[in-house]
Amino acid sequence: MKKAPTIRDVAAAAGVSVSVVSRVLNPDSGPVAPAKREQVLNVISELGYRPPRAAARELSAGHALTVGLVVTDLANPFFAQLADRVVWEARSHGVQVVVMTTQEDPHLEAESLDTLLDRSVGGVIATPTGGNVEKWDRLRDLGVNVVFVDRAIAELSDVDVVSIENSDSAWRATDHLIALGHERIGLITGPASTSTGRSRIGGYRSALESASISLDPTLVRDVPFRGDGGGDAVGSLLALPEPPTGLIVANTAQVQSSVRRLVQMGVRIPGDLSVIVFDDNPWTELTSPPLSVIRQPIGMLAVHSLELVLGRMQGRLPAGARTIEVQADFVPRSSCAAPVRTVTSKSATR
Repeated sequence: MKKAPTIRDVAAAAGVSVSVVSRVLNPDSGPVAPAKREQVLNVISELGYRPPRAAARELSAGHALTVGLVVTDLANPFFAQLADRVVWEARSHGVQVVVMTTQEDPHLEAESLDTLLDRSVGGVIATPTGGNVEKWDRLRDLGVNVVFVDRAIAELSDVDVVSIENSDSAWRATDHLIALGHERIGLITGPASTSTGRSRIGGYRSALESASISLDPTLVRDVPFRGDGGGDAVGSLLALPEPPTGLIVANTAQVQSSVRRLVQMGVRIPGDLSVIVFDDNPWTELTSPPLSVIRQPIGMLAVHSLELVLGRMQGRLPAGARTIEVQADFVPRSSCAAPVRTVTSKSATR
């Protein structure tokens, strides 16, 4: 059975971008030169392309622009704030937002994408779980513009991405501890299967290499975003024969779990352990002592993500994927100090 033509097939045959075909199908979404419009319509006729049923309903009804927002876990303060800012920014543009949550489950993510197709969204802003590559491709084949925020999928390198400078942020946190004299530095990060996890491990590794400190794999814990893996990682790190004197919690979802375990174990900060966390919540300043943080610019992530998806939907952006990395702020506080105990780490080569 012959595969039905997609919007990408139309764009390729007409020698135009997908956004141009989308504007031809939806005249209110942006201008198209008359000759180019006729060219696209001829190809549509030749190929027998038909817009998907949901999209057709939207075109005929003339509804306001609708964007889907797919986040992994609204129990995570980072994503709750991100969703709130995206909705707030969208409202100022007269755009409706359909919010879906996947709970880090690829199966729920697949269901969410099907639901968004039925809701006739013109664009999707999403933090992907890392799977469902075919589903994401199908969504784009049907003319839905996609922007990934916070994470990316390697197999979908032609999708716009907005994130913080993850590698640089981890590098700065690690370098700060090294400058204080720490050589045994623990890292708790997200799964290495995610782009954020890999980038933060990479930044940590680069800072160690710059200081001629060999990486000790036993000091790195990549844990799931859901559950209490952060607390478990803290326990295992401090149980090492030669525990770390510094700790970076670069998994935002596991910051509270990690700090809770430190308190339960009676760890003195920074006397026993210097601590830096990736977080953007006021409570980190209210602890005793206040925690040094990598403050993630959630508002800027929301602004750039919405601008990109609307720009694609309205045909205002040239072809080619864009990657926008926003610099996070490092806020040093009283949770970091020079190590008290002497380190005789075999991993230290400088």
